[in-house]
Amino acid sequence: MPSALPDGEPVPSDGSLPAHALTGLGERPFGFYLHVPYCATRCGYCDFNTYTATELRSSGAVASQETYADNLTAEIRLARKVLGQTDLPVQTVFLGGGTPTLLPAADLVKALAAIRDEFGLAPGAEITTEANPESVDPAYLAELRAGGFNRISFGMQSAKPHVLQLLDRHHTPGRPEACVAEARAEGFDHVNLDLIYGTPGESDDDWRASLDAAIGAGPDHVSAYSLIVEDGTKLATRVKRGELPMIDDDVHADRYLIAEEALSAAGFEWYEVSNWATSEAGRCRHNELYWTGADWWGAGPGAHSHVGGVRWWNAKHPAAYAQALAEERTPALGREVLPDEDRRVERILLELRLREGCPLPLLAAAGLRAAERALADGLLDAAAFAEGRAVLTLQGRLLADGVVRDLVD
Repeated sequence: MPSALPDGEPVPSDGSLPAHALTGLGERPFGFYLHVPYCATRCGYCDFNTYTATELRSSGAVASQETYADNLTAEIRLARKVLGQTDLPVQTVFLGGGTPTLLPAADLVKALAAIRDEFGLAPGAEITTEANPESVDPAYLAELRAGGFNRISFGMQSAKPHVLQLLDRHHTPGRPEACVAEARAEGFDHVNLDLIYGTPGESDDDWRASLDAAIGAGPDHVSAYSLIVEDGTKLATRVKRGELPMIDDDVHADRYLIAEEALSAAGFEWYEVSNWATSEAGRCRHNELYWTGADWWGAGPGAHSHVGGVRWWNAKHPAAYAQALAEERTPALGREVLPDEDRRVERILLELRLREGCPLPLLAAAGLRAAERALADGLLDAAAFAEGRAVLTLQGRLLADGVVRDLVD
């Protein structure tokens, strides 16, 4: 089941923010995340805030997909009221889930139009939706493109049938590659393929085959994530029962090195530990908002937002979310005002994962000493360190979580 929301302080019923959060609004990049919580089936490894039709029926609550675009539109209008009339053209929009493309293309376009009407879109705005390969066809893609979408991210995960089966992914091998060609033909500027490595039963050769298939499809962006066995998922239950082995860290490291080698040879460059692009233009600018501490509004059940050092999160269930909006009150359940020290630590946590790294002056004295040790161990780049930045080497990327922990202590 989906993971729990954090604790936090109550949010005013109108969603209003502290005055200090609005200071500097418009001077920082601003984006929208729209969460679509519907899935055709639940993948065994997933703990995202998503719901199948069966799960919604069994809950006894009404959460109609047919009116979901109207709910998103209502929250977008609420965002305009909360943020005031500051000129705030939206630089990025990202529809995630769940499977946004389970909704009609017209619904996704309607939600985007609401953002355009309320806030305006910045010139060259990046407009992305996630998609499952079996949930789109050329006509659907054409409607999205005509409606303003210019980037799409397909969940490929693997090219090997036995890996897809274990992950409970139901698309046909080869379909994600065909989707890339269809998206290109319909005029999408940027296309991403998501991959997962470290699935029980996957071999090094299986992983190489998946990388080769993804690269051969011609995307300009690839995301590759190690499989994480999340508590409460079907996969975690199978591992605990001994039905499946837990993949160890050394295997994950080997798979990462295979990915780096294959993607680099094909002209991709890493710009975040788990993300590669063929050019700077191919980077996911929306994710860069998260990684650099910019402002974004997250609309939809369980979505998180951040503006000016205030973070808040919505009710998780689609029915509770819809009910709040129907009663003209915020769907937000809680929030936290981030102290300066927490914001400093978060900057280190996130920026160290980027190719540009994080400025050394962000580090406290103990963190700087840890950075010097990491430099001596070959985990940080010497040239960047001399210029005042902590930038992970390839070996450092393999141990990124440990390096980060040391630097924020």
